[in-house]
Amino acid sequence: MLYALIGEDVPNSLEKRLAVRAEHLARLQALQADGRLILAGPCPAVDSPDPGPAGFTGSVIIAEFPSLAEAEAWAAADPYTLTGVFMRCTVKPFKKVLP
Repeated sequence: MLYALIGEDVPNSLEKRLAVRAEHLARLQALQADGRLILAGPCPAVDSPDPGPAGFTGSVIIAEFPSLAEAEAWAAADPYTLTGVFMRCTVKPFKKVLP
């Protein structure tokens, strides 16, 4: 089943994000290699694809996991969670309708 992982950043998270970004992306690339990643990306803090020093307010990941518990465990083990980039990460079942 698909799950939406919605991470919300702590204030002024940009430096923390950049420090562990490569590890975070490697985990996403592993999901992609397994054919389980639907989409992933950050939410800019300002209305711009490149927010510069304003940074990001969080991230959204839509991916396939065998269960809600496994999706939650994956989110809990993510470098953004472990290093305090995310103040919280909500995991919800997701039903893709379009496209």
